[in-house]
Amino acid sequence: MNKVKFQFSIKDLENLSGIKAHTIRIWEKRYQIFTPERTETNIRFYTLEELQKLLNVSFLNNYGYKISRVAELSDLELNKLVKQVYSEKTNTVFAINVLKIAMINFDTLLFNETHLELAKTKSFESIFLDIYIPFLNEIGMLWQTSSIKPIHEHFISYLILQKLIENTCTIQLKTPVVDEDKVFVLFLPENEVHEMSLMFTNYQLIRKGYRTIYLGSSVPFADLLEISKFYDNINFISHFTVMPYKDEVDSYVKKFEKEILNQKSSKLYVSGNQTQYVTPNNSTIFRFNLPEDLINTF
Repeated sequence: MNKVKFQFSIKDLENLSGIKAHTIRIWEKRYQIFTPERTETNIRFYTLEELQKLLNVSFLNNYGYKISRVAELSDLELNKLVKQVYSEKTNTVFAINVLKIAMINFDTLLFNETHLELAKTKSFESIFLDIYIPFLNEIGMLWQTSSIKPIHEHFISYLILQKLIENTCTIQLKTPVVDEDKVFVLFLPENEVHEMSLMFTNYQLIRKGYRTIYLGSSVPFADLLEISKFYDNINFISHFTVMPYKDEVDSYVKKFEKEILNQKSSKLYVSGNQTQYVTPNNSTIFRFNLPEDLINTF
């Protein structure tokens, strides 16, 4: 199988592994864990295989294994020990490290194999909250430090979205609606496309037996007005990550309240960075931080 070849600086290794560059140099010099090559200008660079080895070494070090012992292991022995500790301790740290390798190498098969292994012992909700969310938060920082490219984040985010859609479809078929009185309409405002959090909220609501109408990203206001004509009691849910703009978000919410929520028992629940610019309204407009905070209110 062809592999995508990458070269990593020592700063990249630090960002991806959490091990300080100074410590990496010490391990390299004292224990010969790595044998980096050098550019024509004498700057170290590391291969994908050396990054993977560092992630394994970091994983074992987190569980109390001394570097002097780990350094004596062959690559085969190192991988074997990692798998042993992985099964005995926890698979969270190890899984995130594997997901990094899958992301950097654009390896869809490795991602799917990792997900299947996690699903043997964890619910999808646990996988999403305990592994995917921390992982996505971490790669957001990696993107900002240029250790990965935006294309890496797009690749892995899409794979996680696939799993979210798959599991949502599964529970829709298995979970009957137990509360016909509540209707949840989930949407993102126009030009807002960051919908993973909203999709997970939709998953959680369906799992609890609520009826949801998922409209997705960049929904025109006129469409929201139209759907409000079909039901008297709607719980609208949205997530404002970057839109509406901070100088427009308050007027958007007030317009929503006046034209859609007026004279009805419907409510709007919003989360996301832009909600800090929303004037609180205790009767029809509610702000929440995490999807589980919202779910627990119903």
